[in-house]
Amino acid sequence: MKKNYRILIAVLALLGVAAGGYWLGTRSAAPSSETVVGKAERKLLYYRNPMGLPDTSPVPKKDAMGMDYVPVYEGDAEQGGANQISISTDKVQKLGVKSEAAAMRVLDKTLRAVGRIEINERRTFVVAPKFEGWVERLYVNTTGQAVAKGQPLFEVYSPELLSARRERELAAQGIDALKDADDEARDGMRRLAESSAARLKNWDIADGRVNGNRVTFHAPVTGVVLEKRAVQGMRFMPGEELYRIADLSTVWVVADVAEQDIAGIKAGDAVRVKVDAYPEQRFDGKIAFVYPTLNSATRTVQVRAELANPRGLLKPAMFAQVELPVGGASQVLTVPTSAVIDSGVRQVVLVQLAEGRFEPRTVTLGIRGDDYVEVLSGVKEGEQVVTSANFLIDAESNLKAALSGLSAAASSVNVGRASARQSDETASLSTQPANGQVDTYQDRKVGLRPDLPAKTVGHQAQGTLETVNADGTVSITHEPIESLGWPGMTMDFELANSSLAQGIKPGNAITFELVERGEGVWVITKLRAMPQHEGH
Repeated sequence: MKKNYRILIAVLALLGVAAGGYWLGTRSAAPSSETVVGKAERKLLYYRNPMGLPDTSPVPKKDAMGMDYVPVYEGDAEQGGANQISISTDKVQKLGVKSEAAAMRVLDKTLRAVGRIEINERRTFVVAPKFEGWVERLYVNTTGQAVAKGQPLFEVYSPELLSARRERELAAQGIDALKDADDEARDGMRRLAESSAARLKNWDIADGRVNGNRVTFHAPVTGVVLEKRAVQGMRFMPGEELYRIADLSTVWVVADVAEQDIAGIKAGDAVRVKVDAYPEQRFDGKIAFVYPTLNSATRTVQVRAELANPRGLLKPAMFAQVELPVGGASQVLTVPTSAVIDSGVRQVVLVQLAEGRFEPRTVTLGIRGDDYVEVLSGVKEGEQVVTSANFLIDAESNLKAALSGLSAAASSVNVGRASARQSDETASLSTQPANGQVDTYQDRKVGLRPDLPAKTVGHQAQGTLETVNADGTVSITHEPIESLGWPGMTMDFELANSSLAQGIKPGNAITFELVERGEGVWVITKLRAMPQHEGH
């Protein structure tokens, strides 16, 4: 009886434990509100191949090398982009990367050209008598001499001039003598007097210029004698140039502007001029004329501006530095000129998508200013473009592209092999040869079985581990890699798993396997230290 009682108590105890366990299990299995909220924050989209191959899966799986597919959440898919560049925050700070937003602004540009000071052709005068005669006396007898308007230049004697003058005097006397004659006689004498007066007028001879039998010529303008051909006692013919005088109170500056810049220049624009003789002074003027022809030898167009020169500081034939401010009337989308990387074939800017993540963009440029350049396509307003250290970032991306190009042919073959291997993972991971040895996939990768043909997507290499970087990458000095055609060099590589470098100290000789995850992105999938006797 006692025995049956004890059995009953044991059964009841077992039932109680089971019930308690079930109750606790249901309590622990029920998801808490915090867990549900936490999972709702990020939506899982799919799983991608860890090596960057074009293969995704809706459920977790492993690739042919036993690596887990990487989960991709909503928002992460936009961060793909095979042409994007990722740099750790530490490296970004070390490089001194700076960025500025693309913005709308009015472009101000200053064209600089070489020019020369020239005489204002509109203020140049020539003294050339219209009759034959002799120079009797010179009042101004040196080239370069300053003269004032109306100042006597020289005195001449001319029998032809005296004859015309005497003819006019006789005609005037005849009119007085024939005042009682018939109308026909008076009209004839009057026409003779008018003809003599017209001849003197056409010769620019006024009564005030006649001094006895001599005629004095005066300066037509205030200026400088540029050329003097008159010599005392010489004979001159009608129209012969004896003096050339220029008014230098205003001068011209003629600048040679490059062909590609001429579109932004028009008459009326302001100019600033400096000359070597007065480096601290600036002379302001306005463009008066843009020449209609182009110099085929220099590919330049001449632009002429007029400058005031009241003190005579600007001398003809002086060289000048001409600045022509050019500005647009409307706002355009611009980026700093330092943000543009010009390869000669295309122009590229680096757009900062996030902290440490950049994307190169090919842009079409318009008008260039002093500090900014117009962007016609490739960048949107508000996007951050890298303005400092962009060449260092571009150098890294170019290195990856160059390395990718060296192995383009090998990569296409290996990707095909990887896709075929994924369709039959079991056969790829393990085979059993006739000699009883296990022919594993790892043996083929690392090269432990040289008697077996290589059937991998990876490339084997040897080298020395230099450092393990703070961002999880490793720096390795490797020997030449024949399968890729790489020479020996020091490079940074990503690790497929951070635990691969555990236990390996910098300076150790290593063997490793690397695969191309994306275009120009190489990842180490296997890493081991070599025994001391294997080191180099």
